Amino acid sequence: MLPGRIRVFLRPSSTSSCTPLNLTLSLTRICHSQLRTRAFFWSRSRFTMAMAAVDGGGGVNYAPPPSAGAAGAGPGTKRSHPGGQRQNKFGKKMRSKQKKPVQEGSHDEVLLMDVQTLLAASKISDDGAAAADSAVQPPLPEQGSEIEVDVVEMSSTGDGLAKQKGSDQIYVVPFAVPGDTVKVKVYRHLPDEGYTVADFISVTKPSPLRDDSRIQCKYFAKCSGCQFQMLDYAEQLRRKRQIVVKAYRNFSQLPPELVPDVLDTIGSPLQYNYRTKLTPHFDGPPGGGRHSKKPHQEMPPFGFTPKTSRRILDIEDCPIATETVRKGITQERERLAVEFGKYTRGATILLRESTQRVPKSQNGSIESAGTQPSPPAASVVVETDTYTDYKTVITDQNATSTEYIDDFIFTNPAGAFFQNNNSILPPFTAYIREHILPPAGSSGAKPVRNLIDAYSGSGLFTITQAALFPGGSIGIDIAEKSIQFARRNAELNGLVAMSTPSPSPPRRGSRSNSPPAAAAAAAARKQEEEAAAAAKGRYRFIAADAPELFKSVARYDPDETVVVLDPPRKGCDASFLRQLLQFAPRRVVYVSCNVHTQARDVGVLVRGEVEDVAANSNNTNTSATTAEGEANTVEAGEDNKKKNKTGGVRYEIESIRGFDFFPQTGHVEGVAILNRVDAGKE
Repeated sequence: MLPGRIRVFLRPSSTSSCTPLNLTLSLTRICHSQLRTRAFFWSRSRFTMAMAAVDGGGGVNYAPPPSAGAAGAGPGTKRSHPGGQRQNKFGKKMRSKQKKPVQEGSHDEVLLMDVQTLLAASKISDDGAAAADSAVQPPLPEQGSEIEVDVVEMSSTGDGLAKQKGSDQIYVVPFAVPGDTVKVKVYRHLPDEGYTVADFISVTKPSPLRDDSRIQCKYFAKCSGCQFQMLDYAEQLRRKRQIVVKAYRNFSQLPPELVPDVLDTIGSPLQYNYRTKLTPHFDGPPGGGRHSKKPHQEMPPFGFTPKTSRRILDIEDCPIATETVRKGITQERERLAVEFGKYTRGATILLRESTQRVPKSQNGSIESAGTQPSPPAASVVVETDTYTDYKTVITDQNATSTEYIDDFIFTNPAGAFFQNNNSILPPFTAYIREHILPPAGSSGAKPVRNLIDAYSGSGLFTITQAALFPGGSIGIDIAEKSIQFARRNAELNGLVAMSTPSPSPPRRGSRSNSPPAAAAAAAARKQEEEAAAAAKGRYRFIAADAPELFKSVARYDPDETVVVLDPPRKGCDASFLRQLLQFAPRRVVYVSCNVHTQARDVGVLVRGEVEDVAANSNNTNTSATTAEGEANTVEAGEDNKKKNKTGGVRYEIESIRGFDFFPQTGHVEGVAILNRVDAGKE
């Protein structure tokens, strides 16, 4: 059974002080380790707060204070800089930004959650409870000043969380690891969020975890692309497992007993030279306006945005990119050095690796098939025992790139999305193949025969998993062009279209120009080819929005069906999750590049409830001035939540594991395996 729901209202007395830290501590005492704080609202004088609708295991929704001038940043407020916008004294603009629901899994939200957790833990550990509640904090250092801080924790964003001696203030510092003492430059104080953003200057005392000899990029600690190059790779994987753990703790709204231990993160075979796509860029001419025709007078900086500035950092090389893409950087720099005068605006340059594979004969020599195109002259050559790969870089967004995963071939528009680390795709797709079907001996008399691949793109899972599903595999994507390439990729890999009718036998009495023996041999060969193709899988691709998917698969028996989800970073919307619960497939495999929105959506499936917070502005009546008004606001919020009718269908989590698609960075891919909870297992 899932825990129930409680409501708590806090209103400090006129004589008591209520600081963000005290408020954090108070809430933490009430909620214990089961709950988490999600957002705070306060004015600089007196705080009034309503905390409501605490879903068991963690979901905390807050209503803003009713007093005039106390309209703080509402839940889900978008921020132009990590930490948010300052209070507008009239409150009008800020109230309009309170309408967006929380839990988007954004960088800001994840960082804020980690800061608040650290603040709460720090207050409790000061004296086992709250002995330091009344301690006077030193004034914050001036913006622009340089100070030393000790890094005590690492955020799920890859930033270090640090403290200055004698202060509870949290400093968010890039390129730092727990145990470091670093010199930083104070950039911006965010009192409403409880932390300060600081720029990294240098390490004054390194952590035992740090070894700067591991750093392979001369731009590290300037370029914003990598965060972990100073860490041993095994430590990087441990950190990324912890990111997944915290994502489910903070965003799933599930009690710990419903979330299994997160498995160890599977590492990338390549930790450098793995990225098959980069998009370096350059700015427009200095002083040029939007409609200016003034060209560049000299070659502009060409590279990536640094961590501490909006000006492009000029980059000559990127060691996490493949050799082919690194050559592309050099080639484009040489071209830009000659052609910079043609540009009156800034531009982003695509660098996408593409592979031409030439098989070898049994004696190891390259086959001289007349259909093989000539290898490109300026290519990177990769030799194996069975083939030779010729790798080139593509700069045209509309050109077609080719990529191999084991023996599977995939073509895509060069500018379209496809996973950027080819080295991890074979073990990644093998892991999905090993876990996509229910374990042997699991409950359920019917064998799983069907695959539904939602958000299928150009067919990665439909094609690599199709051989396991005799009933067929259906892929769906909103982009018609992606579906066109998915169908092409299925044909290139020998899959059989589900709509293709079986060949009819020749009619009796029909004439044939072939001798009977030759016709029989041809028919036998055709049957063998069709059987081989059927063994690779049967497919169908549909161009439609994911919420329309289940209208197309009504004939599928949910007891015989697995659904694979691989949504964009924002995760699945409520409509899709509601349809998924109503369809109730036996098994769900959820793949995500954002483990925080994945945790949120998995929590929905485990609870078996989809809630739409409709018209969140109706939930935030900032003009109320009484506790009764606050309560009414909370009740209105509850009334506006529309719960789906799923017939009691819910899921349990079988396993959660991270995959390191981007070594040296703080990013981690997540794979969650879920099983439907059938009657009798409750």
